[in-house]
Amino acid sequence: MDIATLPIEVQETSREAVSPAIAQPVNPVPAPAQNEKIVTGRVIRSQSGFFTVETPAGLVTCQISGKIKIGAQRAKQRQGASRSDLVALNDTVTLELDTAGKGTIIKVAERQHVLSRVSRESTAGTSAESEQIIIANTDQAIFVFSAANPSPNPRSIDRFLVCAEKAEIPSIVICINKIDLVKREEVEAMFEDYRKIGYQVLLVSALTKEGLGGLKTLLSGDANRVSVFTGPSGVGKSSLLNAMQEGLKLETNDVSQATTKGRHTTRFSQLIKMNDGGYVADTPGLRTMVPWDVEPDELDSYFIEMRPYVETCKFADCSHRHEPGCAIRGAVEAGHISEERYDSYLRLRDELEEQYIY
Repeated sequence: MDIATLPIEVQETSREAVSPAIAQPVNPVPAPAQNEKIVTGRVIRSQSGFFTVETPAGLVTCQISGKIKIGAQRAKQRQGASRSDLVALNDTVTLELDTAGKGTIIKVAERQHVLSRVSRESTAGTSAESEQIIIANTDQAIFVFSAANPSPNPRSIDRFLVCAEKAEIPSIVICINKIDLVKREEVEAMFEDYRKIGYQVLLVSALTKEGLGGLKTLLSGDANRVSVFTGPSGVGKSSLLNAMQEGLKLETNDVSQATTKGRHTTRFSQLIKMNDGGYVADTPGLRTMVPWDVEPDELDSYFIEMRPYVETCKFADCSHRHEPGCAIRGAVEAGHISEERYDSYLRLRDELEEQYIY
């Protein structure tokens, strides 16, 4: 069954793979002409509390001002808000230069399309929950998994997709590396459900370079386009980037034979400028992806094939488990929603309900 055989309402809500629009900062802060020590730039690297900012005058190493830190702490105490990263990769920031050529970040512009997760050091749904921002203001998310070694985990893929849908990222792509390790018909069948609901699925190999032309086209060609290139450890993200851009020489590592899990190779987040235009965010591997700020009863809206059915359920607060007149369970039984994706929804909802404080 292809997407043309789905109910028309599902076709209309399925995501089409299109070139993303250029995301511009909502409120960029211009550098006052009268003060040459105040400049505006883009955060292109984040590591251990230090940030590298690309400015018209060149790259500047910065830290966050005490005023921003104190302001965030007071806001948390006053509003009871959960903690979030004060500065993130691809933020537009205003900084003040010192005499040594370093800088202090004094303002962060309003963000768009924030791809984030619940920090591994906190618990989802609790007052101690904190947000880890993977990237701000991204135009495109490309989630990289492998066809084998390590084997793909559909539950993990669905979590990444939920986080991207929550962030309303304009273009969301699934990229499957290491297709040289399996038969092509097997890997195509493995991800056919994602194609049917409208996600673009790229099959590539960093080793044989199969499919890299299409991937490179998505990543480059537009000087202002920013894509995040992320996924679990060991799937070959760095190898793919190395294969697409000569001289990049990102560190790579083999998958552990003892655990069959990937080893972390990338140890910090950075924006890589592509030779043919655009930026690609290379991030450390993410073994867990707990959606940030997603309540259990809104989870169904982030499974794109479920959206058309939610409003037709008999009960407004339907959990889609056992209630009579549930349109989503009816769509599963009719084959319009895959049983695997439905099971993934139920598992993630159970997890969120266990952790969430109402």
